[in-house]
Amino acid sequence: METPHDTQSLEPLINSIFLPTDFSPESHAAFAHALRFAAGAHAKLSVVHVRHRDEVLTWEDFPHVRETLERWGNLPQGSRREDLWNLGFDVQKVVAPAENPVKACLDFLEDQPAELIVLTTHHTGDGHHWFGKRIAEPIAQGAGEITLFLPAGRSGFVSLEDGSVSLKQILIPVDSHPDPQRAVDAAVRTVATLQVPAGEFTLYHCGAESTFPRVDTPEVEGWEWDTLISDGHAASEITKLANEIDADLIVMASEGRHGFLDAFRGSTTERVLHQIHCPLAVIPAFKNRH
Repeated sequence: METPHDTQSLEPLINSIFLPTDFSPESHAAFAHALRFAAGAHAKLSVVHVRHRDEVLTWEDFPHVRETLERWGNLPQGSRREDLWNLGFDVQKVVAPAENPVKACLDFLEDQPAELIVLTTHHTGDGHHWFGKRIAEPIAQGAGEITLFLPAGRSGFVSLEDGSVSLKQILIPVDSHPDPQRAVDAAVRTVATLQVPAGEFTLYHCGAESTFPRVDTPEVEGWEWDTLISDGHAASEITKLANEIDADLIVMASEGRHGFLDAFRGSTTERVLHQIHCPLAVIPAFKNRH
């Protein structure tokens, strides 16, 4: 482990956020997380719904941004759109008529790239709700950007009711490949963006002490660093440890844009995603350039 460095030297985590939504109850947690990140990072939030040809909807079906921020105490009651701009970020709501939600989302991201994608996984609802596991993962794979996966049926670490953040234990699995540094930096930027006052980062390596990768661990006021090493099957050990420490978030590095699709399928990251009950942030090991 390297000497700690100042968090001010880290690159910004996000400037733009992409939230695809199917308007299902399972998507509410993803909306809460995307909105809290947008408010904290002063980022642009794009809320996109892919409309099936038989679907009837109105703008009222979209998540209510200003009403939510009023409930959270970020905006006064009866706020106007100008009040939202005064908070330093913007929101756009988009309806994309298409038969293939994955292609529609990737086409949108090609035109309007986002640095953070927030997705709900493992939805099992009817045909009008399209965020099953074969929707969320292909979007993340095709985009190759930082992606926060929210397991359906789980509230995650941001409360939709009041906007409070419950983020005290962050687990960061590390290995020599892919380079884990951007995952470490992203975890640090996450707590800074969400203004979490205290907690613990746990660096976990499945292997020998001699193979623990070199990473910089920035000093973060109120936060401590812990290191754990064990043998075994990586995905199983990560899942087991996440349960043992009651992790609120797992942050893992994956391949960069060009290797992301093949590397994600059958990878430790994918297996962890299928087993855990807390949010998972997947961080490309190399920063994408658009």
